[in-house]
Amino acid sequence: MAECRELQERTSEALSALLRVWESAVRATHFFLSEKEIGRIGRYVPQALREVPHLLVAETGGEIVAFAGVNGRRLEMLFVCAERRGEGMGRQLLQYALDAFSVDEVTVNEQNAQARGFYERMGFRAYKRSETDEQGAPYPILYLKRGNG
Repeated sequence: MAECRELQERTSEALSALLRVWESAVRATHFFLSEKEIGRIGRYVPQALREVPHLLVAETGGEIVAFAGVNGRRLEMLFVCAERRGEGMGRQLLQYALDAFSVDEVTVNEQNAQARGFYERMGFRAYKRSETDEQGAPYPILYLKRGNG
């Protein structure tokens, strides 16, 4: 079981650890992305990590192994390092976000069937689809809501 908390200081050391988790998670789940695309998207990650209002982390032994970003009631990101997948870290972080911020919305890459299934098991349902991601790249996005919304 990991310790979940909100990251108060976004130091360069913490951001480097988060970037390592992001890359590990993407390589384990985003099989539809080429190396070039992972590199392109990775250039935006540090800015996203600095700007998301609430950055939640899961730690084991003082090491960040997963993180989530929350803006309002929307889960902006959730990544678990490849070595810790399947241990409940994602569920733990999402539950923290549900409890602390009443998260009720998330987007997911349509091609990431594992993530979509995870969110559906956690009570989210798709209500909208776009053909492209937020940067206009050809990766369809599903918009999911939880509850009666």
